[in-house]
Amino acid sequence: MRDAERRRLRTSTHAASPLRQRRPAAGSGLGRHRPHVDRQTAGLAGDQISDTVHHGGIDQAVSAYAREDLDFWEGKLGQEIRDGQFGENLTIEGIDLNASVIGTLLGIGEEVVLQIASVRTPCNDFKCWMGLSGYDQTAWVKRFAVEQRPGPYLRVLRTGVVAAGDPVHVLHEPTHGITVRDMFVALNLDRTRLPDLLVIDDLAVRVRRRVEQYLSR
Repeated sequence: MRDAERRRLRTSTHAASPLRQRRPAAGSGLGRHRPHVDRQTAGLAGDQISDTVHHGGIDQAVSAYAREDLDFWEGKLGQEIRDGQFGENLTIEGIDLNASVIGTLLGIGEEVVLQIASVRTPCNDFKCWMGLSGYDQTAWVKRFAVEQRPGPYLRVLRTGVVAAGDPVHVLHEPTHGITVRDMFVALNLDRTRLPDLLVIDDLAVRVRRRVEQYLSR
């Protein structure tokens, strides 16, 4: 089977999760609900974010994680991990999201177009959520960071409805070569690489601020 045929959306959800403190709309649930990706609400319709200082906004409108990376963590933790456990809005199969270039455009289904804009950084809330979910949370933030499998945040360029099983297409990939993994390393593991991020067109506001702070030391 060709790689393009394996690229698909496994789940799309805004179910309640302590990670980003979402509240589900009445009647939501996979198979009964087709979430609407809304530009005006900066993400999936019904997706409410309490900590808007660190989460949400245009550059972090939608979070995504690859099923293949969840499978990796299943092996590490020795436990099953359901789609959405890491707090992602979209669980995608068949694309190495961490090797994807920042600025890549993804088409989902017939309507939605998203742009990879930034990366997820693990925090203590994530650690606590893993513990509450029955996983070993010992040094979770450090363990998660070391593996360099953060998953991206995406902007909404074109709105529409998404559902599990929708095909995912790579519509455009920039030539600068800075990947999701590269950005994560620069922000969290090797700050000497922060200036490298300036080659990215329309660099996410929070990321640009971090680069400017580093350069102004």
